[in-house]
Amino acid sequence: MAVQKIPFTKNGFDRLQSELDDLRANGRPQVIAAIAEARAHGDLSENAEYHAARERQGMIEARINVLEDKLSRAQVIAFENAPRDRVGFGAYVTIEDEESGEAKEFQIVGDLEADIDAGRISANSPIAKALMGKSLDDLVQIRAPKGVAEYIVTGINYP
Repeated sequence: MAVQKIPFTKNGFDRLQSELDDLRANGRPQVIAAIAEARAHGDLSENAEYHAARERQGMIEARINVLEDKLSRAQVIAFENAPRDRVGFGAYVTIEDEESGEAKEFQIVGDLEADIDAGRISANSPIAKALMGKSLDDLVQIRAPKGVAEYIVTGINYP
């Protein structure tokens, strides 16, 4: 069975690689030191500091494992050859609500990079799927819990 590649933007890959490097260089040593210090306090069965440090160690190790797995299967998508007149992976897309005229901007990224507060939406989200392949001034219908919303694509930019 072939290894399933995970698409990333260059910035998203770099952010997750930095997080992994920080966990290895700082997170692990800090929690190991905290466990050693808590052990020095004696009876481990009633030592809340020890149990909290062990729980934190488990969370750090789990995150390291997830990041190592995902980054080992990463496929960083280059945008140099992307058609600049169409929405694709990595594009910054500006859309305008057909009714209210409210504008929103998103970047279409991989699942692990998605952060709606930062304006990064997953390529697998309903909004991104509706936008993929669209051009400037295209009408896009996006199904939302409150019904179908219509937007006009007003901007397409690539990093």
